[in-house]
Amino acid sequence: MDMTDSGLIPAPLRDGSTAGGAFTLGPDTTLSAAPGTESTERWLRSTLGAALGLPLRPAPPGTPGGVRLLVDDTLAAEAYRLDVGDGGAEIRGGDPAGVFWGAQTLRQLAGPDAFRRAPLGPVTPRDLPARSVEDAPRFRWRGLMLDVARHFLPKEGVLRYLDLLAAHKLNVFHFHLSDDQGWRVQIKRYPKLTEVGSWRARTKFGHRASPLWDDRPHGGFYTQDDIREIVSYAADRHIAVVPEIDIPGHSQAAIAAYPHLGNTDVVDTDALNVWDDWGVSRNVLAPTDATLRFYEGVFEELLDLFPADPARFPEFSGFFHIGGDECPKDQWRESATAQARMKELGLADENALQSWIIRHFDDWLSARGRRLIGWDEILEGGLAPGAAVSSWRGYEGGVTAARAGHDVVMCPEQHVYLDYRQGPGEDEPVPIAYVRTLEDVYRFEPVPAQLTEAEARHVLGAQANLWSEVTEDHARLDYQAFPRLAAFAEVAWSRLPAPAERDFAGFERRMTGHYARLDALGVGYRPPAGPLPWQRRPGVLGRPIEGTPPAW
Repeated sequence: MDMTDSGLIPAPLRDGSTAGGAFTLGPDTTLSAAPGTESTERWLRSTLGAALGLPLRPAPPGTPGGVRLLVDDTLAAEAYRLDVGDGGAEIRGGDPAGVFWGAQTLRQLAGPDAFRRAPLGPVTPRDLPARSVEDAPRFRWRGLMLDVARHFLPKEGVLRYLDLLAAHKLNVFHFHLSDDQGWRVQIKRYPKLTEVGSWRARTKFGHRASPLWDDRPHGGFYTQDDIREIVSYAADRHIAVVPEIDIPGHSQAAIAAYPHLGNTDVVDTDALNVWDDWGVSRNVLAPTDATLRFYEGVFEELLDLFPADPARFPEFSGFFHIGGDECPKDQWRESATAQARMKELGLADENALQSWIIRHFDDWLSARGRRLIGWDEILEGGLAPGAAVSSWRGYEGGVTAARAGHDVVMCPEQHVYLDYRQGPGEDEPVPIAYVRTLEDVYRFEPVPAQLTEAEARHVLGAQANLWSEVTEDHARLDYQAFPRLAAFAEVAWSRLPAPAERDFAGFERRMTGHYARLDALGVGYRPPAGPLPWQRRPGVLGRPIEGTPPAW
């Protein structure tokens, strides 16, 4: 069977029918789990079992028939083999994660009903045809960045998205927790970050050119126990959570809570509020020792909440994202304090001052066994050897980083920014930037052609980013994310040919079945024919850009 016509998303390496009878999945089916597969055992029983009304009674490891889970160290990390036949269904994984990804494939083979939370009627056995699937991911880092700072997503929504990531074999959740418009995580030594910084008085409705306002206060934050729950829930699904606290720009919410963090000799920071508009605020952190000590305290608490887990995530455990992007320098140019700090350090300009701040936290995190990652602006000024780069302004930052020996996550805006509009026309809700269709995302190639083989090894993988200025609730998030996140998942997991040679028609055929799975999950995706009436936002201004995005 051609892997791209298998019905599975993402497409596996090999998938074909085999000799032998079907496997009957029914009330008498047992579930045996060898050591190392316990989390997948729990997941299958609570998810697949609940959806189909099956008890999946435990059986000793190796019991014939039923569903059997085992770790096979002859397979690569995250690889799996799924064999289905009249002798049962056996999932072998190169590690516990591989077993889990195999279980996700078994769920797809069980039909769309397997994606519901309860049976649709009386429990009846179902036959799964004999089949053998062999699979392994192309990239180690297969991520989604979700911005919960502009619009807060309650904890249950975050857990739901972790399940959606797992269903698509995505394994990194980049958690954007702070920005000008909100601070979203409890820091016990600095309670005003959430007492003041987690809510704003009103919200712009639409792009910043829109005259419309939502005059209801907007806010919310995650307690430290909420964060621990999210991290644990993700780990059970073999998803690493990478927190982001954005510095030194995108920090007005923090400054509103603690005014001494801002450039007090330039602006009356006591008068600042959490920003209620979109764009980039000119109110940035002051380059003072007090600011450095403050954020060291914040990071100390966060390192405890987001512990490194090298056993589960050996390739990228311990990453901590510090933003580092879009920092206006106007206030530093006007600030005597900032200029004195530059003179003291012998820095040439304000760009070098930002680099000094980034390098400080690079060293601080490295001393604690953690790895700094930031948006590609952090390349300016040099980085410690272990630091990594999220390349968002096209490919150039990623190429520069890889050639300098830094690991890279490719997330260029013109390819994988899911807040960008999905189609032309007035019906597209709050249209932002260029049109990026399902096919555009499917033809995204994470490894730039100009990299050598050695340089390309620094590309850890790829990530889709979903900023939330115009996604005010989970329905809008779903619309912007899906179905494009399914296409991205295949790009990040499957070994696809060059972009122009990819079988998009075959992917669309497989999406026909996948839409039924998304329906069962309650995902409010954009239909292929365009938005449904209730998905539109007539009269709400966006910022559409016509033409083809630049190829840099």
